Amino acid sequence: MIDYVRQNHAIILDALVQHIWLSLIPVVIGAVFALPVGYLAVRRRAFYQPVVNLGGVIYAIPSLALFLILPGVLGLQTLDPLNIVVALSLYTFALLTRTVADALTSVQGETTQAAFALGYRPLRQLIGVEIPMALPVMMAGLRVATVANISLVSVGAFLGVGGLGALFTNGLQLGFVEPIVVGIVLSVLLAAFCDIGLVLVERRLTPWNRVGAR
Repeated sequence: MIDYVRQNHAIILDALVQHIWLSLIPVVIGAVFALPVGYLAVRRRAFYQPVVNLGGVIYAIPSLALFLILPGVLGLQTLDPLNIVVALSLYTFALLTRTVADALTSVQGETTQAAFALGYRPLRQLIGVEIPMALPVMMAGLRVATVANISLVSVGAFLGVGGLGALFTNGLQLGFVEPIVVGIVLSVLLAAFCDIGLVLVERRLTPWNRVGAR
């Protein structure tokens, strides 16, 4: 195992770097679009059910099928990494839209009424009151989306673009277990590192939760 890593460290590093940006860029894109759509679903209740249903339909599409469909829809080459980015952005958006809507709904009521009585207008209330109060639920959804993306990127290896998933396919094709083990270990470590990082960010952004826990 050590010899394999030593001899192929450049290939492993390239696969890891590709896996990181293929996983995390869609999280950012999906979150950016999910926040306003989730907010709209809360402010206009007629949009809530259609938004939730659409997200459910998108998330129910098998990842490999979506990876194969997108090149034809977007007019891209099958091996273009942008296919993976778009697909995972859709999954992230589908997951986080409902999470954002439910998180913002959970803080409606006395909290928002008190903020309105203090003179908070809708935008200021959203940024200063609703999002901070809903942040723990949103961060939980973001953690799920991040870990799911790290897992799903490997499926893209069947199309020739899969980050650490390429180690899995290489190991299967050559009959070597070493690249498969390295790919699995690095995928797990990457998921754990990102999850712990998001937990620390949440703790930093919600210090009142730590005070309440003590």
